[in-house]
Amino acid sequence: MTGGPPPFALRDYALLADGERGVLIGPRGEMTWMCFPTWDSPSVFSALLGGDGHYQVTPDDDRFVWGGYYDEGSLIWNSRWVTTDAVIECREALAFPTHPSRACILRRVKAVRGRAHVIVRLSPAADYGRRPMSGVTREGGVWSATTGPVHLRWQAGAGVRRDRNGGLTLRLDLAEGETHDLVLRLSTTSGEDDELRSAKELWTTTEEMWHHAVPPMEGLPAQRDAAHAYAIMRGLTTATGAMVAAATMALPERAEAGRNYDYRYAWIRDQSFAGQAAAVVSGAEFLLDAAVRFVAGRLHADGTDLRPAYRTSGDVVPDETDLPHLRGYPGGEVRAGNRANQQFQLDALGESLLLLAAAARADRVDHEHWKAAEIAVEAVAARWEQPDAGIWELEDRWWTHSRLTCVAGLRHIATCTGGAQAGRWTALADAIAAETARTCVHPGGRWQRAPDDARVDAALLLPVLRRAVSGDDPRTTATMAVIEDELCQDGYIYRYRHDDRPLQDAEGAFSLCGFALALAYHELGQPERAIAWFERNRASCGPPGLLTEEFDVGERQLRGNIPQAFVHALLLECAARLGER
Repeated sequence: MTGGPPPFALRDYALLADGERGVLIGPRGEMTWMCFPTWDSPSVFSALLGGDGHYQVTPDDDRFVWGGYYDEGSLIWNSRWVTTDAVIECREALAFPTHPSRACILRRVKAVRGRAHVIVRLSPAADYGRRPMSGVTREGGVWSATTGPVHLRWQAGAGVRRDRNGGLTLRLDLAEGETHDLVLRLSTTSGEDDELRSAKELWTTTEEMWHHAVPPMEGLPAQRDAAHAYAIMRGLTTATGAMVAAATMALPERAEAGRNYDYRYAWIRDQSFAGQAAAVVSGAEFLLDAAVRFVAGRLHADGTDLRPAYRTSGDVVPDETDLPHLRGYPGGEVRAGNRANQQFQLDALGESLLLLAAAARADRVDHEHWKAAEIAVEAVAARWEQPDAGIWELEDRWWTHSRLTCVAGLRHIATCTGGAQAGRWTALADAIAAETARTCVHPGGRWQRAPDDARVDAALLLPVLRRAVSGDDPRTTATMAVIEDELCQDGYIYRYRHDDRPLQDAEGAFSLCGFALALAYHELGQPERAIAWFERNRASCGPPGLLTEEFDVGERQLRGNIPQAFVHALLLECAARLGER
């Protein structure tokens, strides 16, 4: 193992994505994480997790400061470095149109001011760093190679050399205003279908795609962040309609705590959050339709056995497997796969109904989608009395949040139909609500986590904002008051109290819940409090504006996999709903 660039804090990484896969870029221009051909494939750049494989464009100067920015409403990233004598930028994107078995990384280096001296290093290694580059050849200005099953073609211009570690190295010397294009193609076959397309053509089609892909978000508060959230979710959404929960795996939520998960899969709940957010944004039909297509397909396929998460192909998520040859991101070990494949999460059925109801109100459901709603209702009727793993994927219990989410879903979908069917679905919602109220109301008049767990839980905010019960219900107001009193600190909110330790000693603040609290206050007609929570939590990111699952309030650091799609979904919904006022 030759190793690669050292890791940085998660807040410093930017994301490129084309729907089928993504690339993480660090502050020194190092691409250190990319799976190919799709999200949950083995990685070809693994340096983020301590393995081989990276692709770096960086100033040839020991002294420089880093910055960067996205083209607004896109995942076209611009790295920017100020050196002793120059200002250098590198424009970077995964090219469009995309293809399931091919990817193209575009990088355009520019000397903005002064003469730029830049080092370029390409050293991919497939199979999580275990398959170094081999079969390296050159024909004209194009280098070809393989790494495991992946075929590479690199257009980098003159001056490329093999280095002592088996990679390719190029030194660039650019006059002020001069640019240099780098085009790296990855493919599962040795074909050259798009070889004649120039960097200029690829940049043009990519820029045009992003220009048309993201709604303008005009009139919304935090317009730029709302557009960015949509762009991130668009970049994480495949041609199948599946949206992966995050681009990465095994990034620890707490150092040495064993909480390192693989989120490169599509969760039904996350997909439903994204679709519901898109349903309240003008021009956001792509994400809504994608969510409905994927969730409805899984309901048709699995019915009452709906799984919490799937591969983007719709296949079963693989079991967890350790990858001990990777040293891991500092503080965490590496494992692929996810144990959620063995769980039942009842609230996923309720969220599916909320998604389908939102699509129905937007007149974007067909006969097959409506049949999927009927399947989901039947599944709720068959399984609502069973214990489930809940939203936090814990031990199987009778979680209050899961049942109330089903109540909300049933009531919303019932309003989209009529006659006897609406009556049956409303009656089922009433029966679940009554039993939940009988067993899950705390003596203090608020909702509690489960019949045998008197604690409060931030997940109980979600039924509030989805109107499982009315906003003026005393159980709602009592629950909100206790959540803010016991789980909120310094403008951030934690999921639940683990034990007697201070909240931030047990885990980070949960970004999803911060936006959920903002939406809940909006639902209760308290816009000032809603805006305060929205503003505080949308700032818990680094310069590239990516949000993770948790935010370490004490150290002001991002924790967990990046970017976390469902957090961006609720950020977008917050912006849209707060804009209604």
